[in-house]
Amino acid sequence: MDLIDELKAFVATAQTGSFTAAAEQLGVSNRLTSKYVAELESRLGVRLLQRTTRKVGLTPAGEDLLARAPALLDDLDDLIGEVSEGSRGFSGVIRISASVTFGETYVTGMLDRFGLKNPALSFDLRLSDRHVDLASEGIDVAFRMGRTDTQSLKALKLGGFASLLVASPAYLARKGTPQAPADLVRHDCIIDTNRRSPRRWSFGTGASETTVAVQGRFQVNSARAAVELAGKGHGLAYAPRFTLREALAQGLVVPVLPDHAAEMGLLNAVYLEGRVLPRKVRALIDFAAEDIRTADIL
Repeated sequence: MDLIDELKAFVATAQTGSFTAAAEQLGVSNRLTSKYVAELESRLGVRLLQRTTRKVGLTPAGEDLLARAPALLDDLDDLIGEVSEGSRGFSGVIRISASVTFGETYVTGMLDRFGLKNPALSFDLRLSDRHVDLASEGIDVAFRMGRTDTQSLKALKLGGFASLLVASPAYLARKGTPQAPADLVRHDCIIDTNRRSPRRWSFGTGASETTVAVQGRFQVNSARAAVELAGKGHGLAYAPRFTLREALAQGLVVPVLPDHAAEMGLLNAVYLEGRVLPRKVRALIDFAAEDIRTADIL
């Protein structure tokens, strides 16, 4: 029995929580996946998985192995690819995480463009507004907005993004146009809970920065949803510029307080600290950095 196949079966089973889902992911039978894991446990002399009738869980030894096995398999895949790729380009799978809005707005298109240059590569894009655990979910790189405070992660800055305050012309005609940030306390504001401080909106920089506590009827966990509600006249939205292009172009919303500097944030490519970054992942990050500048997405 091949140790690499055993490790792949274990990682897939641990990440998906079932032998059936792991078998589908690996393209082998359920019986073979279970056999690979059993052989690995026999080889190591420890139980890695707790099997129940409903799901598969990790033992402490399994947790330790899962923390390192995906990186080991990726490094091996990268080594094999580096030796064999030659002029054929990169091969294998890259697993990517991004927020739902940024993923749908930009990452899918970027992967299409990168994929055209690397036809032997496969992509596993997982969109979620939670910060996924890169190690346990086997993620190679995550595109994240804002600061990354986790010590086990390394972040490469891809660019900065600005927010913009907007509202529909109908709302402004009905409620009046704010002339200063302080006026927002008298307006309906659509709260995006994905922001670092959802109910505290800041304008200006340094000593001139002004922060306003806002409130409103609508609270959502999507910048795109906040913009849509603003376009329907339900209030003001404070959203990243990359989510506003279509609504601004169609005249559904217009800028508010354009002379007041808006909040700025960082877009980072995030990966696990303490490991050699596979060449294909580094190539994707480098491509994204250049592509973002070319597309002027931020």
